[in-house]
Amino acid sequence: MLISEIKRVVDQVSRDKGIDKNVLINAIEEALKSAARKKFGNKIEIEIQYSDQTGEIEVFQFKEVVEVVKDSAVEISFENGRKLDSECEIGDSLGNKMDTTTFGRIAAQSAKQVIIQKMKDAERNAVYSSFIDRKGEIINGIIQRVEHSGDIIVNLGQTEGILPVREQVPKETYRRGDRIRALLSEVLQDSRGPQIILSRTNPNFLVNLFKTEVPEISEGIVSIMGAVREPGVRAKIAVSSNDSDIDPVGACVGMKGSRVQNVVQELKGEKIDIITWHVDAAKFVCNALAPAEIKRVIIDEDNRSMEVIVPDEFLSIAIGKRGQNVRLASKLTGWSLDVQNESHYIEALKNGYDSLVSLPGVGISLANSLIEKGFASAREISNAAVNDLTQIKGIAIEKAERLIRSAIESVSKRNDENSEVAEEVKEIPDSGNTPES
Repeated sequence: MLISEIKRVVDQVSRDKGIDKNVLINAIEEALKSAARKKFGNKIEIEIQYSDQTGEIEVFQFKEVVEVVKDSAVEISFENGRKLDSECEIGDSLGNKMDTTTFGRIAAQSAKQVIIQKMKDAERNAVYSSFIDRKGEIINGIIQRVEHSGDIIVNLGQTEGILPVREQVPKETYRRGDRIRALLSEVLQDSRGPQIILSRTNPNFLVNLFKTEVPEISEGIVSIMGAVREPGVRAKIAVSSNDSDIDPVGACVGMKGSRVQNVVQELKGEKIDIITWHVDAAKFVCNALAPAEIKRVIIDEDNRSMEVIVPDEFLSIAIGKRGQNVRLASKLTGWSLDVQNESHYIEALKNGYDSLVSLPGVGISLANSLIEKGFASAREISNAAVNDLTQIKGIAIEKAERLIRSAIESVSKRNDENSEVAEEVKEIPDSGNTPES
């Protein structure tokens, strides 16, 4: 009964689940050894052999041939040993075939449980192996249920995936039975089996949607150089082309905007800015801030920041609603961006220039030289080192020291004046009248 039942289970599990028979057979052997030790004691030495052709399991108990038996579980007398093997000698190990029916139903159940556990482990490994290679791909599924936590369980066929709340696009609604596309973000090994984590907010979801819609990307003609998102609201994607005849932006937009519209539709109306990547950081930043017009870019390489000057009428466009445009542009380019309107910049330049020419010994010519070297105001002179100023023609060490001292005094005086004005404003009594609206 035990033999035929185990053979049937082995054949069925191996066939249906694709598990190597050797894995199952080894598991059965271990289970039977455990069952034998439970029945006959831990000292017993046994060996199990399984015939793949007949499905027969043979269990052999080994005992040492001795003159005087002290422990019958592991020893056999020379006289009895000769009955089993006429050529045996003292010290030999003799194997005697055991009757597997003596193991009872416990052994059979133990073997079956081991097979079932191995089957589960193999299924988990198969699922993990199947999905780990697809990490980063877009995957399709059907919403199975929505948990109380807000996490969504998605039926992926072989297994279930999880779309956590944090990976869901705000304002998107999900219902049981709906088809859903998402990025296979993570595949985690867990004691309960592999955890398939999905995402609809990851920028790579946007990237992969474009790869699906734009053949030039999959062909390697157009490359996606970066993508950033504020999921459900706005995204920016930078593209380049290695073929001068192919416009990367045009390829992504498609005829009459068909390609980008397919992506926008999948993202439920998320606005997408497709911009041309440029190796020059300043030009890339200008492209990233489109559709705003850029008048001037001042680069600070050390702090990896840029001051971007735009016409007054383009300030709100460059910054975007709640700072969204400049924030996404900063993330995309990797530069910290400070956007200012042109009139404010000109006024700041004028004030800085006036503060320079007000310093003793600084005329129009020297002021222009200082500005060319990046010292646009007395405040910047006050923070300069002597060596920095001596690089400018006409400034020796002594003059540099005098300039710095004068600049420090000028900045300090201006700070004091500003403080006094602030105190006066605070002291203005409240008339008690409410201004008319």
